[in-house]
Amino acid sequence: MDINAQNKAAPRLNRFTLLCALLASTTSILLGYDIGVMSGAAMLIRENLHISSVQEEILVGNLNVFSLIGSLASGKTSDWIGRRYTIVLAAAMFLIGAVLMGVAPSFAFLLAGRTVAGIGVGYALMIAPVYTAELSPAMNRGFLTSLPEVFITLGILLGYIINYSLSSLPQNLGWRVMLGLAAAPAIAIALGVIALPESPRWLAMKGRVAEAKQVLLRISSSEEEAQVRLQEITKAASVVTGPNGSPISAQGGDRTDTSTWHGQGVWKELLIRPSRPVRRMLISAIGINFFMQASGNDAVIYYCPEVFKSAGIHNRKQLFGVNVTMGIAKSSFVLLSALYLDKFGRRPLLLLGSSGMAISLTGLGLGSMFLERSSRKPAWAIALCIVAVCADVSFFSIGLGPITWVYSSEIFPMRLRAQGSSLAISVNRLVSGVVSMTFLTISEKITFGGMFFVLAGIMGVATVFFYVFMPETKGKSLEEMESLFEDDRGIEMAVA
Repeated sequence: MDINAQNKAAPRLNRFTLLCALLASTTSILLGYDIGVMSGAAMLIRENLHISSVQEEILVGNLNVFSLIGSLASGKTSDWIGRRYTIVLAAAMFLIGAVLMGVAPSFAFLLAGRTVAGIGVGYALMIAPVYTAELSPAMNRGFLTSLPEVFITLGILLGYIINYSLSSLPQNLGWRVMLGLAAAPAIAIALGVIALPESPRWLAMKGRVAEAKQVLLRISSSEEEAQVRLQEITKAASVVTGPNGSPISAQGGDRTDTSTWHGQGVWKELLIRPSRPVRRMLISAIGINFFMQASGNDAVIYYCPEVFKSAGIHNRKQLFGVNVTMGIAKSSFVLLSALYLDKFGRRPLLLLGSSGMAISLTGLGLGSMFLERSSRKPAWAIALCIVAVCADVSFFSIGLGPITWVYSSEIFPMRLRAQGSSLAISVNRLVSGVVSMTFLTISEKITFGGMFFVLAGIMGVATVFFYVFMPETKGKSLEEMESLFEDDRGIEMAVA
C-alpha cells in the first residue's frame, strides 16, 4: 500500500514535458554563450579597438544592465501574449543583437548590439523557468526548472571552446566571429519554440480551460493526473467552466471575463499592499537573486583571463585553456545538482553551495594576494588560484546557479508569478551589471586578492540569509506555495 501511494505521489516524468522544458530552457544558452565568449572576446576587443579598462567594463556590463529592461517588461508581456511567444520574442531580440555585434565597425556600434541583445536576455532569463515551472509536475519541478542554468553553463563552456578554437584568427576578425556566431542558436530556438504548447496555467488565467485541459493531457502521465492538476489550476486561477463552457469566477469575485485580464493590479499587490505571505515570497526571491550576482560569479567568469594574466599567464591559448577547464568543472556540477535537486531539496544544496563559495573565494583571495606581492610567480600559487576558481564556479553550480531560477519561478502564486519573477530577476540583472561594470575598477584599487576577500564575505552573509529566510519547497505543488509562506509555523516546518 505504501508502495502504491509512493508511486502515485511520484509519477514518471512525461517525455513530452521533458522535451518542452528542454526547448524552452535552450533560450538560456544565449546568455551563457555571451558570458563565455565575451571573457575572451573582451581581451581581443580591448587590444583591437584600443579601449580602456573602464570602456571594457561598460562593454561587458552593458548587456547585463539592459537585460534589466527585458526582465522588468517580461512579466507584463508574458501575461499579455503568453509564455510561449515571449520566448520567441527573447530569441528574436538576441538574434538582432548578435548580428549587430558581429558586424560592428566601432565601439559605439558594438554597444548598441549588446543593448538589444541584453533586452532579449532579460526576457529569456525570466520566461524560461516560469514556463517550465508551469508545465512541470511537483515531484520533477526542481530538475526541470534548473535546466535553464544547465543551458547557461553549457553556453559558457561553448563560448570558451569557441574562444580557444578561434584564438589564432586576426584580432579584428576573431572577436566579430565569436560574437556573431550567437545568431545561429537564436534562430534555431525561435523556430523550435513555436511548436511548443502554451502554459496550461496561463490558458486557465485567460479562461481557456478546455485548451488548458488538452495541454495537461499531453504533459501528464495519465488522464487522472491531468484532471487533478486541472482542478488545482482552475481553482488557483479562480476560474471554472460554467454550464455553457464560458469562464466564471470560482470564488464569486467580480472578474467574470478572465480573457481581458493581462496582469492588471499585480504591481500594487506585490509592492504597495502585499499580504504577509507575498511579502515573504518577495524577500526570498529578491534575496536569492541579489546574492546570486553579488557573489561575483559572472564577473569572475568574464574577467578570468585578466585575473590569470596578472598572475603570470600571458599565452593566449593557455588563458583560454584555463577557461575551458573551468567550464568543464562548472558544467559537470550543474548537471549533478539538477539530477539530485528533487531528491535532496533546494535548501541543503543552496547552503552547501554558498558556504563552499565563501571558502573557495577565500582561497582565491589568498593565492591572488601572494602572486601580486611576489615577483617569481610560484607555480603552487597559480595552481591554488586555478583550483579555487574551479571550486568557486562548481559550488555556484551546485547551489545558487540552478536554485535561483527554480525558487524564483515556483514560490509566487499564479496571478503574481510572471511579474513577481520578473521583479526578482530584474534585481539579478541590476546587480550583475553593477558588479560587472565595477569589478576591474575596484580590483585596481584594492587588488584582485582584496576583491575576492570581499566576495567571500558577501557569501558568508548569503549563507546566513538562506538559512533564516529560505524554506524548503521540494515536493510542493505551485498551488501550495502561498500556504507555505502563510505563517511562522509553515516556514519553520519547511525549514526543518
